[in-house]
Amino acid sequence: MKKTNRWLYAIVGCAVLLVSGLVYAWSVLSGPIAAEFPQWSAAQLSLTFTIVMSFFCVGSLVGGLLSSKVSQKVYLWVSAALFLTGFLLTANIRSILMLYIGFGVICGFASGLSYNAVLGTVGKWFPDKAGLVSGILLMGFGLSSFLVGKLYQTFTPDTVGAWRHSFVVLGIIAAVIMAVGGFLLEKPDADFVPPATAQSRKKYVNPVAEEADTATMMKRPSLWLLYLWSVLLSAVGLVLVSQASGIAREIGTGVSAGTIATVVGLISIFNGIGRVIFGGMFDKAGRSRTMQTVNALFLVTAAILVAALKLGNFPVLVAGFIIGGMSYGGVTPANSAFVSSYYSMKHYSMNLSVVVTNLLFASFGSTIAGVLYDATKSYFSVYLMIAGLAAVGILVSAAISLCDKRALARWTTGEKVET
Repeated sequence: MKKTNRWLYAIVGCAVLLVSGLVYAWSVLSGPIAAEFPQWSAAQLSLTFTIVMSFFCVGSLVGGLLSSKVSQKVYLWVSAALFLTGFLLTANIRSILMLYIGFGVICGFASGLSYNAVLGTVGKWFPDKAGLVSGILLMGFGLSSFLVGKLYQTFTPDTVGAWRHSFVVLGIIAAVIMAVGGFLLEKPDADFVPPATAQSRKKYVNPVAEEADTATMMKRPSLWLLYLWSVLLSAVGLVLVSQASGIAREIGTGVSAGTIATVVGLISIFNGIGRVIFGGMFDKAGRSRTMQTVNALFLVTAAILVAALKLGNFPVLVAGFIIGGMSYGGVTPANSAFVSSYYSMKHYSMNLSVVVTNLLFASFGSTIAGVLYDATKSYFSVYLMIAGLAAVGILVSAAISLCDKRALARWTTGEKVET
């Protein structure tokens, strides 16, 4: 039995995900690149992040498929090598294709691979705190764009091409942290049992939990309802993140660019805080209350943003960004805790990688929001879109509860369970 304090693995995992989340700082990282290559349109540069998200999902899927055959150490060492390669290639780009391959394909894939390895490894140490630990780990991932973005802006000179040196430094730092993480992270022994505490004995227990492999999980209506909920609420979060600067400029006319950048950064900060809060809430209050709280807070966010627009009040907008960022922070840990609490940790890596692919569909929310703004020249229609998606999320969450009740009824009568 390994004697290392299990919380040390959580700290290491958080550090690895902090650098793995570098890819989500694209909106900040791309500024100097756009300045050096003015011939590249905004649409061409935006496609880079779409490629990142696509290959993030591919990396996570590959990690899940091979999780029983390849050590998490190998995953992290491969991710370290790929991150270094991707950032070095990006630092020497001369064409948009090189950017797509270096940052989009290579770094996106490496991020997904390391993401799956960390969650799948550290999660096994905390079967009693699945939601809380998922939230803590994902807080590092979520805060990466804000923290790294600020450092990047601070230490990258305004001169054309200076960003290239910063990319080399970021690639080296990311590779070193991931490689060290590969040496330090370990899975618990098969007979590991978490220490029992009064707090853990009060933990919410899912009455319809089962040990399900991916094929079995994909036959469950609850999985597809979760997937739909994830697409809807991830889309809301991505809309808020992608349109935040424009929203702030529309309401905060006369507000400095620096202030707007700081206010937009609040979304990332409270996204990280929300991941811990909602992860812990899942453990204590259960799936239904957690998901419905996220839905309700997104509705509140939409209402606040409408009020800010109608009143032309910038402080009200700030409140909307804070609540919206925290709400978005609840989506990912809810997904992670749902998979582990409904289908067990045995097949967690592969099962989670399936759910992560929701981002491929959710990313279109940002595109739709942009189309709505172009058509109306106002973000009011975008706020209605946010409210509509959150409202549907309430219905989907209720449908999952109905599935749970039916499954529990079948279990009590000895019938085959279809969760």
